[in-house]
Amino acid sequence: RWTKCQSEKKPFSTVRTSMSTATTATPPPSSSTAPLTPTSWEEQSTYYPWSTEKNGFSMPSPHTGAIVEADSSTTTTTTTTAIPPLFQPLSLRELTLKNRVVVSPMCTYSAEDGFFSDWHLVHLGSFALGGAGLVFTEATAVSPEGRITPNCTGIWKDEHKEKLSQIAKFVHAHGSAFGVQLAHAGRKGSTNSPFLIPLFGNETPLEKNGYSVVGPSAVPHTEGYFRVPEEMTVEQIHEVTQMHVDAAKRCLESGVDVIELHAAHGYLFSQFLSPLSNKRTDSYGGDFDGRVRFLLETVKAVRAVWPAEKPLFLRLSCIEWVEDEPSWDIKQTIALSDLVSELGVDVLDCSSGGNTPKQKIVAGPAYQLPFAKAVSEHVSASPTNNLKVASVGALHDAVFNNEVVDKGEADLILIGRAFLKDPRWPQLAAEKLGVNVNYAPQYDWPRKW
Repeated sequence: RWTKCQSEKKPFSTVRTSMSTATTATPPPSSSTAPLTPTSWEEQSTYYPWSTEKNGFSMPSPHTGAIVEADSSTTTTTTTTAIPPLFQPLSLRELTLKNRVVVSPMCTYSAEDGFFSDWHLVHLGSFALGGAGLVFTEATAVSPEGRITPNCTGIWKDEHKEKLSQIAKFVHAHGSAFGVQLAHAGRKGSTNSPFLIPLFGNETPLEKNGYSVVGPSAVPHTEGYFRVPEEMTVEQIHEVTQMHVDAAKRCLESGVDVIELHAAHGYLFSQFLSPLSNKRTDSYGGDFDGRVRFLLETVKAVRAVWPAEKPLFLRLSCIEWVEDEPSWDIKQTIALSDLVSELGVDVLDCSSGGNTPKQKIVAGPAYQLPFAKAVSEHVSASPTNNLKVASVGALHDAVFNNEVVDKGEADLILIGRAFLKDPRWPQLAAEKLGVNVNYAPQYDWPRKW
């Protein structure tokens, strides 16, 4: 067929032989896009994997992971309204996600000098091929000193944009939105990668590519385990806000659809929010208003440069799992949700913990869902809070996740470890829920044999 295609200069998918028609390479139609089968040799040159595009892998398959139709062989009907909520599109400003499944930011500690690499292209690209609605990078530092480890990704200089842009193009080519989580580790920086800690300990020495760390106060996360941070001056606080602004601009220039500010897990913004780590007596410490000031200033500054048509996410540790002394809790999270909604945050990503060794986390399936549910209930009752809510944390079951969205407990489901086990999680979830979703054409046509 390939020889015949070349000799007649016809699209590969239109050539017929005595073989069964089930072997044709025509991709399935999608209700959300124009017909995807090339109709000319010229169209095929930009459609199939031998594309002449410079990136060498520009084959578009915007239908990947999107609904074809409900499976009539199951109890699910074929009407649009019967599409499982987990696979219904969600519009955030002018971005429409094809489903509610999001790849959660997951550190892989595989960068050098902050640069994304082919590792990240394959790692993140596989999730787009698997049908995720939105693919997030790992925590990406806004400065060298903002990295968790020397091997974390960064976006503090223009040179970082080239590879990030390449990854964005690949993710987009397969129909997923692409997001970057902007982060500053604060007092939890200059550590070793987890797989190196058993050999070399937690801290990365200054002479081994380590660096000084900063925080709201000169209080280490754990005595003798993390480095003692330098208490930030007001000038340094403003500089970090500007670093986030500059990073957001670089993300925009790299083709990124979504940015998420990382204010969870005991990293810098989280350290300022918590009375356990913020002992300041100036306008950036003390009461609730003081402790949230740094984050709110940064949200406002980033929103000012991030285009109005693009959504902005915020990840929070909704509680600290500490009960015997004042700490950040769900009431403060809900109060903060009102403030960030007014400033233009679109999605609150509800996580927890990470800021203190005193935490007593009770982990298990969906153990962080109650925080998303509490925020969702507040948003539903508020005339001014327009946030969408995301839940994360051991959400591995497709049926359960579909019910979470259906009940309005969360609008988005962020998944991490389950994606590492199988990048095709959305496609497998669709099968379990009795719906047909499209695959990349290279994978789809063999499935029909």
